[in-house]
Amino acid sequence: MSVEVRLAGLAELEALVPLFDAYRQFYGRPSDLGVARTFLQERIERRESVIFIAFLESGVGAGFTQLFPSFSSVGAARTYVLNDLFVVPAARRAGIGGRLLATAAAFGRQAGAVRLTLSTGVTNLRAQRLYEAVGWRRNPEFSEYVLPL
Repeated sequence: MSVEVRLAGLAELEALVPLFDAYRQFYGRPSDLGVARTFLQERIERRESVIFIAFLESGVGAGFTQLFPSFSSVGAARTYVLNDLFVVPAARRAGIGGRLLATAAAFGRQAGAVRLTLSTGVTNLRAQRLYEAVGWRRNPEFSEYVLPL
């Protein structure tokens, strides 16, 4: 399966919207293409995230990953949060997730980041196996907490 992974801009917005909507549905949110479009468009226009999209040779979007910039105070360095990774079910197990992760890592290195971080659902075992297979490790030093606002 031939796949092209590229940095997404406004020209890729229409291909990203249904992928992002499907990603949100995977995590239990109702489908809302308007919310997906607005959120992605704002992130791209404001340069608040870095998005890579994978296209099949047919030109159809097959997956994406979205990185949000952050910093390590202790390391005094740039980091990125790999906030989203999604591959359409029909294209899974074809190496697309791995390609997106490799592209994100290469981008982070080029940008001078000291690490990428991510979190995933505790029941999302398929994603956990992928992350570990390509070199990601669970963080044994810190527990993640959230404060709903």
